[in-house]
Amino acid sequence: MVNNKIKNICCIGAGYVGGPSMAVLAKHCPNIKVNVVDINEERIRLWNCSDLKKLPIYEPNLDEIIGKCRGVNLFFSNNIKECIEQADMIFLSVNTPTKTKGIGAGYASDLKWIEASSRQIAEFARNHTIVVEKSTLPVKTAETIKSILNSSTLIKKNIDLHNINKTFSILSNPEFLAEGSAIKDLENPDRVLIGGEDEESIKKLSKIYENWVESEKIIETNLWSSELSKLVANAFLAQRISSINSISALCEATGANIKEVKKSIGTDRRIGNKFLEAGPGFGGSCFKKDILNLVYLSRFYGLNEVANYWEQIILINSWQQKRISELIIKKLYGTLSEKKLAIFGFSFKANTNDTRESPSISISNHLLDEGARLNIYDPQVSGKQISENLVDKEIDIFMNPLEAAKDVDAIIIMTEWKEFNKLDWSQIFSLMRKPAWIFDTRLCLETDNLRNIGFNIWSVGSNNEN
Repeated sequence: MVNNKIKNICCIGAGYVGGPSMAVLAKHCPNIKVNVVDINEERIRLWNCSDLKKLPIYEPNLDEIIGKCRGVNLFFSNNIKECIEQADMIFLSVNTPTKTKGIGAGYASDLKWIEASSRQIAEFARNHTIVVEKSTLPVKTAETIKSILNSSTLIKKNIDLHNINKTFSILSNPEFLAEGSAIKDLENPDRVLIGGEDEESIKKLSKIYENWVESEKIIETNLWSSELSKLVANAFLAQRISSINSISALCEATGANIKEVKKSIGTDRRIGNKFLEAGPGFGGSCFKKDILNLVYLSRFYGLNEVANYWEQIILINSWQQKRISELIIKKLYGTLSEKKLAIFGFSFKANTNDTRESPSISISNHLLDEGARLNIYDPQVSGKQISENLVDKEIDIFMNPLEAAKDVDAIIIMTEWKEFNKLDWSQIFSLMRKPAWIFDTRLCLETDNLRNIGFNIWSVGSNNEN
């Protein structure tokens, strides 16, 4: 058995992956010092804020872990140089957005932050350092990291004596957490995937996870299989969402009910019932980006039919959002001019404040382009964040759903927050213009009760006869 001598970990990137992942690691490994670093000073300030409600990301139970571990063995800092110098193991959890220009624009990942972080590690690391890919990365990214890191070992002795014994091992350890249930997923994962070529480094990382994860759940692969597995996992999940959303449209056309279809096929053990929730389409930072990476990779290797297959999942997702927008316009007599609508929920899913690729953005923009004025409410997304997503748009942001509902023609449920089912819908009805419409894109409301109150209801994948 390899003795785990990892005493100091540095995570570069204090976002939705780095923050929760390192918090859980610090909780279960009290003998390891964990430094989470980021170039964003405001983000680090919020991670260190005494008011745990002001953490830069919202995730159920995250504040509790931060409160117990921060300042004990979990630290947040902008001092990247010092934390890299101290680290035995470094996690790379930086952003890898889709390129907007150049070769692969619109499909390939922009690796500028990976490269920048790798160069910092190459410059500041001391002795042997294990570098762990945590970000979702294109296949073969490890080659880029390895090339940059290995270049630092060629420094002449008379230039920098500290670098004489500088060496690196590179591992791939992709996250499989879902925002909104990240802490639960991290503490009880389906599996932990570790890809690499250095067996000793793999064992050291495995021993860290074995502090709270059964060894049977830890899977070892080569680097490339690990990198590709993350892309494929997200692609398969997104595929299920697009598939059920395509069927929701068919249900509406034929009079079938998507809830009944879901129940029927979900009981088939070969299919299962997860990721079969009809809705406005998937969002978040990973699904779209990872599928586009898969498309780019397939085309790079001349597999155009494979690329076209996976690209269709993105197209269905966009189509679903456009379809819902057009349906809302049609139900509201073909025009949104001089109409006020309320958007309930702006995050891409419940239990997170992340708005990246949120269906709310796309649908809001469609409605705004048709002349609507929008009142927007979300229990966790800040007004500043909403405004940044809808720049120079006719919107009003509210901290209270009742205020957001005043004098609107329709309410559009865009995020499945549990609190929406607990609202006083009779009072909301009295505040709205008539006829009062509710568009439930998440199937999260009790439609019969709402119809009894007097609402006109449209629910995705349902017959929708009022």
